[in-house]
Amino acid sequence: MTTGGTPHATEDDRGEKGGVRTALAGLTTRGRSFLAAGVAAAICAYVLGQSDLLRVGLLLAALPLVCATVLYRTRYRVAGSRRLSPARVPAGSEARVHLRMDNVSRLPTGLLMLQDRVPYVLGPRPRFVLDRVEAGGRREVSYRVRSDLRGRYPLGPLQLRLTDPFGMCELTRSFSTYDTLTVIPRVEPLPPVRLTGEAKGYGDGRQRSLALAGEDDVIPRGYRYGDDLRRVHWRLTARYGELMVRREEQPQRSRCTVLLDTRGLAYQGAGPDSAFEWAVSGAASVLVHMLERGFSVRLLTDTGTSVPGEGAEGFAGASQESADAAGLMMDTLAVVDHSDGAGLSRAYDVLRGGNEGLLVAFLGDLDEEQAAVAAKMRQRSGGAVAFLLDSDTWVREPTDVAGPLDGSEERLRMLRESGWTAVSVPRGASLNELWRRADRERTGLAAAGGEGRS
Repeated sequence: MTTGGTPHATEDDRGEKGGVRTALAGLTTRGRSFLAAGVAAAICAYVLGQSDLLRVGLLLAALPLVCATVLYRTRYRVAGSRRLSPARVPAGSEARVHLRMDNVSRLPTGLLMLQDRVPYVLGPRPRFVLDRVEAGGRREVSYRVRSDLRGRYPLGPLQLRLTDPFGMCELTRSFSTYDTLTVIPRVEPLPPVRLTGEAKGYGDGRQRSLALAGEDDVIPRGYRYGDDLRRVHWRLTARYGELMVRREEQPQRSRCTVLLDTRGLAYQGAGPDSAFEWAVSGAASVLVHMLERGFSVRLLTDTGTSVPGEGAEGFAGASQESADAAGLMMDTLAVVDHSDGAGLSRAYDVLRGGNEGLLVAFLGDLDEEQAAVAAKMRQRSGGAVAFLLDSDTWVREPTDVAGPLDGSEERLRMLRESGWTAVSVPRGASLNELWRRADRERTGLAAAGGEGRS
């Protein structure tokens, strides 16, 4: 039998070891019963001197042994593959797993039972019975998996169970490869509000850059297949002896940093409806939203880790495709867990290097010291929006909490006085509504500031 992750990855079953022992271990209950009955009949025939009973006993004992030998020495060459659709799925959504079996030998197979190993959180272990597969034939089956918990889950390896027509023996063979299903956080669509900052390289800087610099850059590059011939720079072509074209202007992109507080002491509770999971889902929603709007985005955690950490100063979207950047950050959020850190100082060290554009933070419980550190982050950004989760209100029953605790109100006040647009996140809140609320509050602050200056 052939095992492998693709239809072309094959391995002859003749390499299996422990032939006799493996074959006998595969005897089913029926096969063992026949063998025991045959041995018992043969013993009785010897004691009683009954030759006819001896022949019956030998027949009963030989039948399962012959079936096991024939089944073991049957040289099936079967190749299998698995395809996930999609390979990256939001929590609570379903993915479909497609399995394909190819008989690459010249002989038809017998009855096959196909089984795939999946983690228990994805559902029951799928089993399929495949009828006779002709030489060169193919069989395709599929099943669905679903998880409310984000993470990376291995699927496989595949297992094939071979059986003889009489049901006397079963042998199991495993494929060698497996695939990984990535369950990412839920992403909530956000409205296109104007939460821009005042930093260089932010806001409408992309449009301004095009307007000021023009459509072409004076620095040429070599001609590439598909380039418009109207962009050929003939003077430099004559100088270098090869086609040179005027390079397109690389527009200045707006920047956004999404800060996710992962400190274990900042959150209480666990499960899909916990405060920490809401913060992870909120960070994922903002990342996708800002990338769709053309921003250069990076994900920053309290440990100072920047994802993806490529491109200009760690931002993704300028040197990478937005889809690739979103996938990389989503894969990180799929497995992010609580950190052992006690503060936000490492994240502040990353931010204090310069003007970082818009800063969107999802923060857990803050004491006075950490609230002061967060307040200083505002000075390093063109605009700052904070979603503050008081995890104590998330683990209590709604009837036990009349409103935000005094400590939470004090932290909100400190952030707002330092220039943050700070929003308290109640239990089960919708990020879409909070996103609009943050925009209204920021617009009100900007209007109040304009009236004060006039």
